[in-house]
Amino acid sequence: MKNIRILLIDDEEGFSSVLAKRLTRRGVEVITAADGAEGLLKLDTELFQVVVLDMKMPGMNGLQVLKTIKNRHPSVEVILLTGNADMDSALASMNAGAFDFMLKPANTEILTHRIYDAAKNSRVCMDRAG
Repeated sequence: MKNIRILLIDDEEGFSSVLAKRLTRRGVEVITAADGAEGLLKLDTELFQVVVLDMKMPGMNGLQVLKTIKNRHPSVEVILLTGNADMDSALASMNAGAFDFMLKPANTEILTHRIYDAAKNSRVCMDRAG
């Protein structure tokens, strides 16, 4: 599957930078945002099939961002990443419409496969001109 474009929302710049490079090497186009507000702005103006979203961030947390994404952009799939194995957060995010919930640091190969699966499931059309 080609033309996979994701938005990576994470406040840890080092983590985002490394993950973006690893995913880019695997053929995924990655745009980053440092927090939920910046990520939502990018979603309102650009097309993405998948959002990879950190659960714990200053300002809006991942669950709040997820709910806003699903409200404004229901066809975008969201994979949540968290540093803590919190089953309540995992259940809440899945109930709010997350495609998947993974622990950080996520194995890049597994995450790449989940991104491909989510992109296949996404109803965002990336073939639009413009």
